[in-house]
Order: sequence, then C-alpha cells, then structure tokens
Amino acid sequence: MDHTESRDGTDEPTDGTRTTPAPGPAPAPASEPASASASGPVPAPGPVPASGRTLDPEPRPDPAPQPQPQPAPESAKKRRRPWVRRVRRTVLVLALVLIVPLAAVETALRVNYMGDPADGTHTRNRDAMWLGHAWVDGRKKDADVTALAGRLRDTGVRDLYVHTGPLEHDGTLPTSVYPRARWFIDAVHRELPGVRVQAFLGDVLANGGPEGLELSDAATRAEVVRSAGQVLDTGYEGVHMDLEPLHSDDEHYLDLLDDLRKLTKDREAQLSVAAHQIDPLPHLHSVAGLVADHPKWWSQEFFGQVARRVDQIAVMSYDTARLFESTYGGYVAQQTSLALEVTPPTTHLLMGLPFYYENNPSHWGHAETVAAAVRGARLGLSRTDPDRELFGLAPYIDFAATETNWKEFEDGWVR
Repeated sequence: MDHTESRDGTDEPTDGTRTTPAPGPAPAPASEPASASASGPVPAPGPVPASGRTLDPEPRPDPAPQPQPQPAPESAKKRRRPWVRRVRRTVLVLALVLIVPLAAVETALRVNYMGDPADGTHTRNRDAMWLGHAWVDGRKKDADVTALAGRLRDTGVRDLYVHTGPLEHDGTLPTSVYPRARWFIDAVHRELPGVRVQAFLGDVLANGGPEGLELSDAATRAEVVRSAGQVLDTGYEGVHMDLEPLHSDDEHYLDLLDDLRKLTKDREAQLSVAAHQIDPLPHLHSVAGLVADHPKWWSQEFFGQVARRVDQIAVMSYDTARLFESTYGGYVAQQTSLALEVTPPTTHLLMGLPFYYENNPSHWGHAETVAAAVRGARLGLSRTDPDRELFGLAPYIDFAATETNWKEFEDGWVR
C-alpha cells in the first residue's frame, strides 16, 4: 500500500554481383539406341550452337507423357507436420485454462456490480483516513490543520491514521522521525473534537525481498511492541499496523497482534491494521504463491483470525488490476461481502478507497474510481449485513487526493 513518501547451395559473392562460370567443352552427341539404325541411316548431326547442345534438323516426336505425381493425401500431410497439431492443441488448452476462466470471472464481477444499494447504506460516522508523514515531521503548520479540519468536518471520518514510521527492520522506531506528533495530535483535538489520531506504523517484511523486518524473530516482534508503546506515550490514541507483503496464515503475525492487543488494552487505546484482500477465488493465494514471492491475497479464514484480534481492520481494496470501472466496483462488492462474513460484529470493518490516480498493470486509474469503490462497498454491505454499525470507508491518501475523489466520496457515501 505504501504510496506515502514515500524487460548456406552455391555461394554468392559478397559484393552482390554474380559470376558466370566459363563454358567447358561441348558434350559428345548422345548415341542413338540400336532400334534407330534398323529403320535407316542415322542422320548427320546438325550444327552445334554456342550453348553446346545439338539441334535436330527436324522436330522429334513428343515423348510419351509421363505420369504426374499425385498430391499426398491429407493424412500424410498431417503425419509430416505433427508440430502444427501440437501448436493448435497448446493454443486451445491455453484458451480453455486461462481465457475462459478469466472471462467468466470478469463477467461475474460485472454482474456483481448490478442492482441498487439498500436504503440507509451510507456513512455511520465511523470512517477513517490515511494521512502522510508530513503532518508529524515538521512540514505542516497550523493553517494546514485548519484546512484539513474544514475538509473533514462534515464527513463521517472519526479516525486518522497518520504515518509515523517507518519502523526500522529490527522493530525499533527513532523518535527523530516524528518530532511534531504531539503538536499534530493537540491541533486535531482542538479543530476536530472527537476525532482520534492513531500512529500508522509500517515496514517491508523480509519475505518480500533480501531485506526487511523478520516477523519470525521474537526479539524483533518485542521491539515492535515496544515501539507501539513509545508512540502511545507520545499521545496517540491507537496504533495502526501496516506490514507488507504479509503472507496468508502467518502465525508469527498473529503472535505479534496478540502481544500488541495486550498493550493497547492496558492503555485503553485502539489496535487497527491494514489488511490484504481476500481470495476472490478459493485458495487463490496458494496458487499465486507458486508464481509470486509475495502473493496479494489472504485466505478468508486468515482474515477472520486477524479481525478477531484487533479493534479495526481496514481492507486495502485498491490496486486490483481490474480493467473496467464496473468490474472494479463488482470486485469491491465481493471483497466487502467476504470481509463481513468473517469479521465479528465487535470489530470495526473499513473498506479502503483509492484517493490517488495511477496507471500501471496493478492499478488502472480509469477503472479504480472512488465512485465505483463506494458503490461496490454499499452493494456488498446491502447484500451481507445492511444494518451493521461498525462499518466505514477509509480514503487513501490525503496528499494525493483530488477534488473529484472528494466529490465522489461525499456524493456516494456522505449524506
């Protein structure tokens, strides 16, 4: 998710001219068969032309027609070209294995985007927003907080995840990276009473490359917990963890959440996490793991295990590689339903919105619109749990947001 500040025949002369070989001696006249002498004298040979061929003084009778070769039967052609059949079979298999299922999935997502959301599926005044690092490193001023408050005051945003990391790979967090955190927390409380400020802490995990935070190391996990306590001491009202790429079924991550939950409960603070998307097809994370070092999805079961350990879970429902707005919206509707099915009613579920524009193979800006995401989330909520109170949307991220993003969010969700 980290959009924060953060492929030979005859030789020819090389000069292109053709050399004609010198003519050799003319061949001797061919002798006639014995049957010719019996019918009379043998005619004298005629003049020999420069070409060396003997010319008969009178035309000879046409030779007997020779049988023409018959075309090989079709079966013989096939036997002589077995590679053609193999290529055709391979193309057909690829079409059946790849194209047909893909077309079926895209059609299903488009159908999933059809229909109307239920009445009342609008903001519950429990939305959240991810904020960049500039709010705590000294770049923002009082006037910026006033402008932010003006933007958020009439929305349902009640939690701010402000980027306060990143963590070091050993789990530690230098205080020098968030020198203005206390100022920002106080400013938000002054301008937006009732809005909570949580420390957004993240890092790249070692399973995503040669370097990163190693969750399997108990000492590293202990340092992460200590860093969480450190930001709570600063005045934050919660800790928001975003560790990527996080494989499904990672038991060490669940151990870390258990330890963090003990800390936040003791401090009466929130524990929230940014979550990967759920398998849109059964066991897709396992299949993707065969061809990718860090597959994108979690199993639905693992998502539920994470959701039961936290106060808030926010699905990063963007960067989906969908090509059309309708299929992206249908995908968000599907993700919303899958998440609602396994998130306990005591855990606050949020669906992420793409408040940024990019064009690349994982995110097509013309398809991944805020309007499609909002409508998709409402459809999933309508079909699965329309009366759920602990539900909201979470725009990502403030510094990349456009006026169009805000308008689509407000028109579709804030009423």
